[in-house]
Amino acid sequence: MKKMLQVTLGILTAIGGFVDIGDLVANALTGARFGMSLAWVVLVGVFGIILFAEMSGRVGAITGRPVFDLVRERLGVRAGLANLFASFFINFLTVIAEIGGVALALELATSVNYLLWVPIVAVLLWVTIWKIKFESMERLYGLMGLCLLVFAVALWKLGPDWGSLWGDASNPTVPRGEGHPTWIYYAIALFGAAMTPYEVFFFSSGAVEERWTKKDLMLNRANVYIGFPLGAFLSLAIMACSASVLRPRGISVDTLSQVALPVSVALGKLGLAVVLIGFFAATFGAAIETLMSSGYTVAQYFGWQWGKYVAPKQAARFHVVMLVTLLLATMVTLTTIDPVKVTEYSIVLSAAALPLTYLPILVVANDREFMGDKKNSRVTNFFASIYLVIIMVVAVITIPLMLATKAGA
Repeated sequence: MKKMLQVTLGILTAIGGFVDIGDLVANALTGARFGMSLAWVVLVGVFGIILFAEMSGRVGAITGRPVFDLVRERLGVRAGLANLFASFFINFLTVIAEIGGVALALELATSVNYLLWVPIVAVLLWVTIWKIKFESMERLYGLMGLCLLVFAVALWKLGPDWGSLWGDASNPTVPRGEGHPTWIYYAIALFGAAMTPYEVFFFSSGAVEERWTKKDLMLNRANVYIGFPLGAFLSLAIMACSASVLRPRGISVDTLSQVALPVSVALGKLGLAVVLIGFFAATFGAAIETLMSSGYTVAQYFGWQWGKYVAPKQAARFHVVMLVTLLLATMVTLTTIDPVKVTEYSIVLSAAALPLTYLPILVVANDREFMGDKKNSRVTNFFASIYLVIIMVVAVITIPLMLATKAGA
């Protein structure tokens, strides 16, 4: 029974990581603007994050060491520090986006301006991280996040032209009136939303926290193979809902309320209530992950004591990093910066920074000295190498595309 409950780590990573504010916005936005023509990117992204997370979890279980500990060792102190700065900056942007996402979800539920919710959300986050056990966080926010399945119910209720949706998805072409650079830019945004590095920081650190060993490798695979495909299914449902309701009406996605509109149209107030619970759970769960990932990356790089299973007194610097990150992110959010725009930038920059964390994990996962007979198989390496090429290409073209398209404008 305990092993079954541990699978909720994968569910939390899928709902709070794969389907966070970034995925909600990216999939709804692309569905409203491009229909299902970018659905293939979600599939590419989920297969990539399955490879990435499975390697990270396996490395954590065999070596007992998390991602950033190995990044520093493999890249060296200076290169590792550059990696730390880049990863922490993107993580910080994501914390801002998630705090704003939670506040926006509460605004939709209460009609109280989201800025008034921001300080309350910050306090709730800190109390949750400080007081609630790791396993309890997994179960609570992971299972609450399953409310996002309401998008699949709404899609069925809408009764769209399934043939048209499948035609768009199976024959991806740039819609009339859109340019190839903009289409590719949003493909990168979807890819970045699927393969956000903090997901792996959290996943591998969680494996170490829960003291996974060789005996837990099946659990690692179950988490990855159940959690992330579930996230991809929800992502496609969100995209299809937007393509069915928003695109025909020429409605763009600039706010979280527009993401929820198709569910409201299909299922009324009850559906809206369920989707708001899902929004809150997914964004709050992701805010927890990103905050903890901030503490993980810094503490692991500098060799400090870290972890939820360690008394705060023994991991004081780990907790200070999380607290300072939370305070700074809260202050930035209170400047009235648009959380949706921050989300868009964070997922695109995540795609650009992927090689910094992907390559060291791929190297370690192939190191017999570390992994013994649990190193990557030939099949895993075949696909992992293909993704390394994809990630490198994405990293090279992301910033030029961002500038050329004015961030997809």
